[in-house]
Amino acid sequence: MKKEFYEMTYILNPVLDDERFDELVAFVQKQIEDNGGHLVDTDVWGSRPLAYPIEKKNSGYYVNIHFEAPNAAIEPVERNMRINDDIMRYLTLKYDAKMKRHYELKKKGDLPVLFEDLEEENTEDDN
Repeated sequence: MKKEFYEMTYILNPVLDDERFDELVAFVQKQIEDNGGHLVDTDVWGSRPLAYPIEKKNSGYYVNIHFEAPNAAIEPVERNMRINDDIMRYLTLKYDAKMKRHYELKKKGDLPVLFEDLEEENTEDDN
């Protein structure tokens, strides 16, 4: 079965304690692994303000993960996230080849510079 590359960002209820945050991160990771996925990277962003209130809350605990999984794994993972009251929102992105190449370059630190710093150029021209 072919595995695709995914990125998932989810927001947890910010009023939980640190132990519960860790349990929920482990819960999501276990869901992915139980459905044939392989975790590549987990990045806990922590508590951040929301763009708009969700369930009368103005902040959320953000987690971003990258993983490889078969297409069929996404539906059961998202279903289990949907029924968990402590997970406020989630978004799953399937990477195409270009997005995956960009991710790999970013991890290596080899992203090309697309725009020069215009302020530097302007100060050099003034001299």
